[in-house]
Amino acid sequence: MPSISTSTPVGHLTIDERDGAIVAIRWADDTAGSNGSALLNDAVGQLQEYFAGRRMRFDLPLAAAGTSFEKRVWAAMSAIPFGETRTYGDLAHDLDSGPRAIGRACGRNPIPIVVPCHRILARHGIGGFSGGTGLPTKELLLSLEGVMLKAA
Repeated sequence: MPSISTSTPVGHLTIDERDGAIVAIRWADDTAGSNGSALLNDAVGQLQEYFAGRRMRFDLPLAAAGTSFEKRVWAAMSAIPFGETRTYGDLAHDLDSGPRAIGRACGRNPIPIVVPCHRILARHGIGGFSGGTGLPTKELLLSLEGVMLKAA
């Protein structure tokens, strides 16, 4: 599977491609297998623009593997605009589910940042985050988008 690694403000990311679509973004530096396809180079460029504050929406073909429910959650997350947040409960209501199921789907999101699971918060706090260094990574991503979190 073609992949490429890049350094970002939230750590080294490796982007995986399969059949002309992005299938994963992982916190890893897998430079040994890097292949700079046009799609992977475009993905790196879009991530660099995002971290530089010049991109608010990604335009990449995505093909995340997951259950039909997970894909519905990821689609709902992708519809949340840059700089805005929703709660696990908001998505649960919209998808006729429960907040914990939404949280599990967020944690299984294979394409973080591009599919913005960092924009999902708990009703009374930041919630969780499984990528990078956990909550500090989520806080950095939200801060980059101008989201002001309430002091605990």
